[in-house]
Amino acid sequence: MPRDLHSGPVADRVQALNARYKHHSATAVLEHSLRDADLGHVALVSSFGAESVVLLHLVSVIAPETPVLFIDTRMLFAETLDYQRELAEKLHLCDVRTIRANPARVNFEDPDGTLHQFNTDACCAVRKVEPLERALSKFDGWITGRKRYQADTRTTVDFFEAEGDTRIKVNPLAHWGREDLEEYIVNNRLPRHPLVARGYPSIGCAPCTSPVKPGEDPRAGRWRGTQKTECGIHFIDGKPVRITKDTAA
Repeated sequence: MPRDLHSGPVADRVQALNARYKHHSATAVLEHSLRDADLGHVALVSSFGAESVVLLHLVSVIAPETPVLFIDTRMLFAETLDYQRELAEKLHLCDVRTIRANPARVNFEDPDGTLHQFNTDACCAVRKVEPLERALSKFDGWITGRKRYQADTRTTVDFFEAEGDTRIKVNPLAHWGREDLEEYIVNNRLPRHPLVARGYPSIGCAPCTSPVKPGEDPRAGRWRGTQKTECGIHFIDGKPVRITKDTAA
């Protein structure tokens, strides 16, 4: 469990943090988050996906020693693994930690690697949710790249969120739009994920990610043809979110 450094419920601290940083910029929120006593020991969780380079670059400038947790589901695109190595070196990130599932759990739950074909939630749980929860148990909070514009399920995302009474989640880029990200990438001459140019604006595991057509929602290529819209690593009341396209409407 995270260290007991603070008094008061997580929800109260989240409310205070959102009030404290309500009018701050993304950079200020991130900078203070890495040093604010109300947050404690914080890690950045990154998929090294289509937009990840922005937050990774900000962290590399502000505090490159910040632990960066990268979940390798062993079903990622080869391009994502290459991009992860490229960014870690180029941005001089000091503490990138690759997180993987317990092999015994994977062998039991998905012995032939086909679980994603008939139960995407179960596949995400064993390959992504459980490993991340184990890795985050050492931290008081974590930083994500979630943004309001990404999906209907994220339109109310704040800078700070509570995971029950367990941890605080920080979303420094919550109010950024696609144009803000594009401008930042161009101005800082940051390398892009190679799959973006091939029509992948949102990138997850290879079997469950497809190209997106012009005019489609950027996340339309994630779990296409199913009711699933979130992988489950985000929590409400300490439990993984299971949001479907029906419940998100």
